[in-house]
Amino acid sequence: MTRIKDKCVLITGAGSGIGRIMGRLALERGARKVIVWDIDEGRIAETLTVWAAPERTAAYRADLSDTRQIEQTAARMHAECGQVDILINCAGIITGNKTFDRMSPAEIERTMAVNTTAPMQLALQLLPGMIARNEGHICNIASAAGMISNPRMSVYAASKWAVIGWSDSVRIELQEARSGVHITTVAPYYINTGMFDGVRSRLVPILDPERTARRIIRAIERNRSFCGIPWGFHLIRFAQGVLPTCLFDRIIGQWAGIYHTMDHFTGRR
Repeated sequence: MTRIKDKCVLITGAGSGIGRIMGRLALERGARKVIVWDIDEGRIAETLTVWAAPERTAAYRADLSDTRQIEQTAARMHAECGQVDILINCAGIITGNKTFDRMSPAEIERTMAVNTTAPMQLALQLLPGMIARNEGHICNIASAAGMISNPRMSVYAASKWAVIGWSDSVRIELQEARSGVHITTVAPYYINTGMFDGVRSRLVPILDPERTARRIIRAIERNRSFCGIPWGFHLIRFAQGVLPTCLFDRIIGQWAGIYHTMDHFTGRR
């Protein structure tokens, strides 16, 4: 079990959405310090107001697409807040619902930088200390898009496929080293936070932010290696393994409507 009480918890992207909710839940569980990293200073201020625990919270503005900023912010955070016990890589972006041929090089680079490279770079700053102490937990929020090739979000899907592969590989490395550090990989469906406004889901309901945040926190506490939300999305891997591609596309993509969920996407305005 991973205890949150008296621990220092860092959550990226906690200026809004489930990151903000998970920070509140960590404080309710007795965390010594909860730290938010976000690029939006206005949202950071809102989060600190909602958390209403100034003596137990800290915040840093950071552009996670900039590796140098990650390194500098991590150094400042260590000096001011001490060691981080639990890292939740929650920050993520999606730039639209264009088909791949209409994506710009800048959109591709930023999506991969924020969604894929940043969790790696931040983990690289914190993991050696956790290994030395033989305790700690890193939770990487990927996406169900990291398990299914959904059209109109090809680069986003690529970034989340990469996170899942990297996160689970590190889990196995730590397991083979008999380390006390744990990794949890989370792959949620669309969450009703505004990030995916306009998405229409025919079969699978859009996730409630509060319930999703609670499930992620429980997964961390129980040292779960992988948490797919909702549970039925675990069946995607099975279906991909046993069905011919043409049948998978027809049943999951067309009949279940998954391949058309992004058709009316607007995103957070």
